[in-house]
Order: sequence, then C-alpha cells, then structure tokens
Amino acid sequence: MKNKLFRLAAAFTVLLVSITLYALKPAAEVIPDADNAGLKLPAGFGALKVAETAAKARHLVVTPQGDIYVKLAKPNKEGKSILVYHEGANGKAEFKTSFGNYGGTEVCLKNGYLYASSNTEVFRYKVNDQNEVINPDQPEKIITGLKAGRQHETKSFTLDNDGNIYVNIGAWFNSCQEKDRGFHSPGIPGCPILDSMGGVWQFKTDKLNQTYGDGVRYATGLRNMVGMDWNQQDNQLFVMQHGRDNLNSSWPELYTTKQSAELPAECLYALKKGDNAGWPYMYYDQIQHKKIQAPEYGGDGKKEADAKFIDPAMAYPGHMAPNALLFYTGNQFPEKYKNGAFIAFHGSWNRAPEPQAGYFVVFQPFKNGKPDGAWEVFADGFSGSPEKTAAGRADHRPCGLAQGSDGSLYVTDDSKGTIYRIIYTKKQQLK
Repeated sequence: MKNKLFRLAAAFTVLLVSITLYALKPAAEVIPDADNAGLKLPAGFGALKVAETAAKARHLVVTPQGDIYVKLAKPNKEGKSILVYHEGANGKAEFKTSFGNYGGTEVCLKNGYLYASSNTEVFRYKVNDQNEVINPDQPEKIITGLKAGRQHETKSFTLDNDGNIYVNIGAWFNSCQEKDRGFHSPGIPGCPILDSMGGVWQFKTDKLNQTYGDGVRYATGLRNMVGMDWNQQDNQLFVMQHGRDNLNSSWPELYTTKQSAELPAECLYALKKGDNAGWPYMYYDQIQHKKIQAPEYGGDGKKEADAKFIDPAMAYPGHMAPNALLFYTGNQFPEKYKNGAFIAFHGSWNRAPEPQAGYFVVFQPFKNGKPDGAWEVFADGFSGSPEKTAAGRADHRPCGLAQGSDGSLYVTDDSKGTIYRIIYTKKQQLK
C-alpha cells in the first residue's frame, strides 16, 4: 500500500512539474520574427507581428483559446469597430470576424462577458465557454449618457473582483481655462465640469442602462486616464494620467520652452474612493518632486499646491502619452517582471523645439502592490528610428497592452494597426 501511494505521489509530482514547465515558456512553435518585428528588447526576449489590422488598433484582449479581440478607434470601412483574429500554432493570426458599429478604445473580457466602450457608453456581450461572443449584434448597454467633448473623449475602463466597473471620463479642457489653451487665460473658479468629467466613475457590471445617477464619482481631479488596470496584489485601482500641456505658450514669462517640454509629469496614481488628484488646480513636477499650483490658478512654477491633493505613486517624463497600463501576472517572463507594471507610451507631439519622446513600452517594478525601483524601457523601436522619434513621425505608436494565457505580452499600434507579441525565448528553470 505504501509503495502504491509513493508511486501515485511521484506520478503526481512529475505531472505537476511538467505542467509548470509548460506554463513557464511559450509554445515551441511560436518563433520571433527574424528582426524581432523591428523592436529592441532586453536580452532573452523576441517579438513577432501577429496581424496587420490596417486600422487604428487601440486596446485588445486575448482569450485562452487564441482569439484576439481588438477595439478600433472608429469603425473601419466595413463599419465595424471590434475585430476578431484567431492565432495559429506559429503565433500568426488570421481574421475571423468583426462586429460593433461604434468607435472608442476599451475592450475587456471577464466573468463570461466581453465589455467594450464607445465615447459615451459601455456595452457587454455574453460569451460561450470558448469565449466567443454569442450575439454580436445584440449587446447589452450597461452605462449610457456619459459626457464627451472635443478632446479626451475615450472611455477607458477596468473591472475589479467584486462586480464593479471603473470608467475614465476625461476632461475636455487642458486646464479648465476660460479660453482653452489660451494665452494668459485664467482658470474657471471651481471648474464646474468636475461634477461629470475629470475623474473616475464607478458603476455595476450587472445592471443595465446606468447613468451618472446610478454611479459613484470614485476619484476626481484627473485630466484623462487612457491606461487603467486593477492591481490584484493590493486589490486597488491604478491609472496613468495624461498631464496638461501649453505651459510655455500660455505662460511664457513663467516657463521656458524646455520646461514646457519636460513638465508636467505623466503620473501613475493608486486610487481609493474619494481621492482627489488635483487637476486643474495643480500638476506634479517630477524634477522638483513637488505638487505645483497651476498658473491658471495663481501659480508661478514654484508655489506648492494644497497638501490635500494626493501624491502620485510614480512620475514619468512629460508629454509621452501613457495609453495602456498592465500588471503582469504571468509566469513566462523572468521573476523580476511578476506583478510589475507595463506602460505603453504612445509618444509626444508637443515638445518642440525639444525632440519628441516616448513611442515605447516601459516596465515599472512593483513590490507588495507598490512601485519599487526605477522604471526601464522594455520595448523600443516602434517609431522606426531615433530620428523619427525626435521628429514625432513614428511608423508605429504603441497603444494597447494585453497578456496572453501563456504569459506573452501583446501590444497594439494605432498608427498602422500592427499587433505585436513579445515572448521570452530563453529556457527558464523552476525556482
């Protein structure tokens, strides 16, 4: 009896080790492109182009069955805004189907539903046990009537583990001025749009036709957050804010062109209910490491802001446009990446006469649910060359991030519509 139990235990151990080893590496058939899809990556990593959508591919989600749902910024020539691709064993994907007739940015898969947003609404689609949408022409509308203006209109969102959805409602102002981006234009007292924009609203995932009255203004004082994710380690919402523009053009006596190119920081915030990040009354200066009062509201570039506004969890160089945030929970990449954050920086347009910057994916180490250590460039080369980066004429611009079931990292490009897949190619050992 003891021998039989020993043999069973040994067999189970071998099976467990085999399964774990399989999870630690990508499928053997997936081979990086010869040029790593044009990307520059850390040693041991490779990349391939999975598909070419020929559209402005924003966010995406990858199912365990190999389907890729890609959200387009606007409907393509066929009038569809959600494209579905299916990957083969070699990692290359073929077009499968499409649906949805609204633009936007976000798409998410969780608890038996595919969620997607337009610029004013959020929808859900029931999926089958293969994560395929059942009735693509009959989505359920769970949130409606959200405000959108001439800028920052996309409604990014993320879901927690308790049936809540958190929606970015970006402000249509640069800094809530009487004349948006105007010369010496003062800020509007009280910034009246903060009642319905410039923050994160919380709704339920299982209730239909919710409006502002059904939701909760979860956090305010946030200009626009395209990148959002739920941190599983500390069960908390994290967002990447797009910082304000036009410091020099609006206030040349206070800010040089170089200062205007560098400031303010693009900030990572860890949010709790009731938090106020301070927009438009302040910005974060990553050089002084201080919260600075905005010039539209009496600031001079040095005066510190009210201490009641929360500090960022981490600050990054200005105007690089963080468009996606993803906490890596996979096992394929080396241990240092586990539970850390990947951020896709779409790239700047407004740093002239200084060189433009960004157009890459960075990695931010985390420990116990908090940033821990300096960030580093993880995937570069999307733009095509340093000269194209400096001029702001990028061939590709990283926008969306997703994690595959095997731990691969997927990246979308909303310039030419390429979908990339980054894999770890070195054999990993059990720890």
